Amino acid sequence: MHPSIRQATPQDIPGIVELLLTDAADRQTVDAVLWKMGKDAAADIHAALTFALTSDKQPFQQIWHVAEHEGAITGVVHSMLLPVPPIYAGSKGEPGLILPDAFVAPGAAHTTAKALIEAAEQALRDAGAQIILTSLVTSETWQDVFDERGYAPLTLYLSRTGLAGAERPANIRSATQADISGIVARSAEHRQVLFDIDPFWETHVDADTRFAAWMTRSLSLPDRDMMVLGPPDSLGGYVIAQPASRLHFPPAHDIGGTGVIDDYFHTDFADVETLAHSGDGAIALLHAAEAAFVARGIDAVFVVCPAAWHSKIELLKMAGYETAMVWSIKRD
Repeated sequence: MHPSIRQATPQDIPGIVELLLTDAADRQTVDAVLWKMGKDAAADIHAALTFALTSDKQPFQQIWHVAEHEGAITGVVHSMLLPVPPIYAGSKGEPGLILPDAFVAPGAAHTTAKALIEAAEQALRDAGAQIILTSLVTSETWQDVFDERGYAPLTLYLSRTGLAGAERPANIRSATQADISGIVARSAEHRQVLFDIDPFWETHVDADTRFAAWMTRSLSLPDRDMMVLGPPDSLGGYVIAQPASRLHFPPAHDIGGTGVIDDYFHTDFADVETLAHSGDGAIALLHAAEAAFVARGIDAVFVVCPAAWHSKIELLKMAGYETAMVWSIKRD
């Protein structure tokens, strides 16, 4: 029988918590370090759901759907409107994102996953999303549904665990205010590569000014490390090692030991197809970021990389990174 799909209510929270605990445990079996369970995962899921389903002060719009059969919750999917970072134009408004905390109970109708995704897509469109994205942790069971519905990889999240022993190369130094203009210039190159890969990354007309302001502020933030290669007037590249956020990790997981590298560019991988100079400069920056994470007690890292940036992917795989999560975009 086809499941009944509806938006979740606070009364559904106990049933959803049970499903999401199983979902999180499945991710933990893929990588016990990256997807480490929190000490009180059930309480964390319950708190996140309660806030999502009852608070009128949401930082962004999120939507939960459940599948129901004979009074039992047999599946769940979580979606949201994704705020556009200030360096991007966002000419099509906030994209809709289907998050990785989606799960179908064993024994549920085989159409449950498809029905949940259809409901999430429609709700996101009704909320104004012109672009729909999905987030999938590798080895999960949703890939066939996404393929069937016309999604194609947009961004890869490549990960590595076991960073102990990483050391900062001697030619890498901490960024200073004098480096901001050089970082912004390299960032402009980075953004152009992104746009050339996919117009999804359309740059805001004031991107340089906005990015410069953010980099200046970032220098004072104690939770991250900004590093560069080369003199201020001729930077070869930059990297920022920062803490993980809940955007990429469902609430069941402990993110205290995980870092993220998103702002990362070097001329070695400026050509999306061909890696220059064996990637030596880019690898040095990457190792410096890893060493910074180790110094903070972090032992797992995500690196964000467009799915079509082949030279950067090649470099990351050379350094021991593997794809752990994929964001895809609906192309129909």
